[in-house]
Amino acid sequence: MIVELARKLRRTRRSSFRGFLRLVVATNRCLSVSICAFGLFTAGAASSNSRWSFDFCGTTPSRAGHIRVYATNAYSAQLGYGFDFGTAASFNSNGCFSDKPFFFSVAVPEGNYRVTAVLGSADHESTTTIKAESRRLMVENVHTRGGGITNCTFTVNVRTPKIDAERQVRLKPRELGPPLVLHWDDKLTIEFNGSHPSLRSLEITKVEDAITVYLAGDSTVTDQPREPWNSWGQMLPRFFTAEVAVANHAESGESMPSFLSARRLEKILSTIKPGDYLFIQFGHNDQKDKRAGAGAFTTYRTNLIRFIAETRQRGATPVLITPMERKSGVISDTLGDFPAAVREVARDENIPLIDLNQMSKTLYRALGEKLGEAFQDGTHHNNYGSYELARCVVEGIKSAHLPLAKFLADVTPFDPEHPDSIATFNIPASPMTSNDKPEGN
Repeated sequence: MIVELARKLRRTRRSSFRGFLRLVVATNRCLSVSICAFGLFTAGAASSNSRWSFDFCGTTPSRAGHIRVYATNAYSAQLGYGFDFGTAASFNSNGCFSDKPFFFSVAVPEGNYRVTAVLGSADHESTTTIKAESRRLMVENVHTRGGGITNCTFTVNVRTPKIDAERQVRLKPRELGPPLVLHWDDKLTIEFNGSHPSLRSLEITKVEDAITVYLAGDSTVTDQPREPWNSWGQMLPRFFTAEVAVANHAESGESMPSFLSARRLEKILSTIKPGDYLFIQFGHNDQKDKRAGAGAFTTYRTNLIRFIAETRQRGATPVLITPMERKSGVISDTLGDFPAAVREVARDENIPLIDLNQMSKTLYRALGEKLGEAFQDGTHHNNYGSYELARCVVEGIKSAHLPLAKFLADVTPFDPEHPDSIATFNIPASPMTSNDKPEGN
C-alpha cells in the first residue's frame, strides 16, 4: 500500500509533506502512525506545524491524526520528538510509565504552547508531577488509581536567544543549551516525575491568546537548571491556569545594568504584547554596584523607571517586586535602601507592588529553627523555600488586585506567618544536580 501511495504522490503536482499525510489518511488512516515510526516526521516538519498529538499507546492502535510513540523513540533533530536525555519509559496497553523521571521533547518554534497530558496507568496507581523546560513546575502530584485517568492542561513558554536578524541575547556560558539549561533551545521539553509517573497521551498546540507573565530578575527568580537550587520564578507556573504562560527571563548574577547590556529586556520587549505583564525584581546584585553615583535612589531608581516606561509603551502591565531578604535578614536587614526604593517608585509611578521583602521576613521568622531547611546557602533557596516564596507572590497578586488574579489556579489562601509544613512538602527532585553555587549573592 505504501508503494501505491508513493505512485499516487508522484502523479500530484505538489509533493509536499502535508500533502503526503493527507493522502495517507485518505487511503488508510492507520498508516499515518507507521510513517512517523519510520522517521518521516522530521524536525523541519515539526517546526512548520502548530499542533502535535502523541499517543503512548503500547499495543493499542493509535488514534487517527495522532503520532504513535514507541519506547525506542529517542529524541533526535531528524525525528523531531522523542524521549530525551537518555531517559526511557516502559509501555503497557494504555500508555507508558516508569519508576524514574523521564523526559519527552518536541522540536517547536518560539512561542506559547498549551499542553494537555492524559495521565494514568491501566494497571498501577500513579502519582505524576510535571515540569517543563528548566524545571518549571507545571502540575503538582496528580494521583490516579489503577485504570483511572486525569487530564492536565497547562501552557509553556518556549524561546530562543534571537531578537531579530541582527540582534540576540548575550548568553552566559551556562546558558548555551542542553544539558546545562533547557530554556533557550528550539524544543519544548517536558519532565514526568513522581511516584510511578504514567502518561497516555500529549496534545501540544501553539496558542496566540495566552497571557504571558514575563519575569525579569536575578538568581532568586531564574529557572535554576539543577537541583538542589531553586527559585520562586520556576515554581510560579504551577499557580496559574492554562490561560497564562510564565516566561522567565531572569538570570543568575544579573543586576539591572547587566540585564540591559545583555539585551534581555530587548528580548522581552520584542515579544511582549498588550495584556501581558512584566514582573520586575532586582536588588541583590545592584547593591554591589560600585560605580560613581550608583545607588538605590539614583541609578537603580532610574532603571526601574526605564523598565516601567518600556513596558507601558507596549500596552503591557509592569509589576514591581521588592527583593526577598537573605537568610540573615531575619535578624537585620541586608538589602539597605533597595526595597524602599522599589516601594517609592511604585508609589510615584502608580505601579502595582508585591512586597516580597516584607513577606519573606515574615515567612523566615515563622520558620524559626527550621529556616535553614528553606535555603541552600545564605541567599538561594531550595524547592521548599522557593515554593513558599512563590505562594507569597501569588498572595501579592491578589492583594494588588491585578486582573491576572482571576487566572490563578484553585489553591488555598496562604499566610506567610503560617508556612506549609516542611515535613509534608513533596515536590520530587529532578535528576539533574550540581554542587556549583549560582552566580549572585
